[in-house]
Amino acid sequence: MIFGLFRRRDPNADMVDRLYAAVAGHSREPAFYHEGRAPDTVEGRFDLLVIHAFLTLRRLKALPAPGPDLAQDLVDAIFKHLDHALRELGVGDVVVPKRMKTMASAFFGRAKAYEDALNGAEPLEDAILRNVYAGAADLQSEAAQMARYVRDSADAFDRVGFDDIAAARLPFPAPDPYFGGRP
Repeated sequence: MIFGLFRRRDPNADMVDRLYAAVAGHSREPAFYHEGRAPDTVEGRFDLLVIHAFLTLRRLKALPAPGPDLAQDLVDAIFKHLDHALRELGVGDVVVPKRMKTMASAFFGRAKAYEDALNGAEPLEDAILRNVYAGAADLQSEAAQMARYVRDSADAFDRVGFDDIAAARLPFPAPDPYFGGRP
């Protein structure tokens, strides 16, 4: 631990931390869990984090350099925070790497499913119903509303540049109108 005091801090670390905080903050909006009926569990919060991170990463990867580099830094920050969260939940040191591998597989699998769905491979509603709502047939309406939110977010991200994302000015729409809440 003491040796960390002598290392130089990455000059982009503050920017990446702010970006992670913005992504995570958007994923924790109460409307997703109340009116949107996403499970307010560790798994449900993970799924909403994946959606918001996916949308941010998707745009960063589409931008010219240094967009893809910031995307990788954001991925690293997400997994650093997930590792920390597992340890805070009391997951033992021996089990954490296995859980992280499982979470990484889930993260990238869901991101691929959302990307494929946005490209027309399957209805986005189906991917969201399967991942966020564990396939619950009675939540198809919420999955459709979440899909509309994701599409609108993707469209908004397509219109922003690197500087806005690097400054953590993320164009996520307010979730309330999508789930029948107040705008």
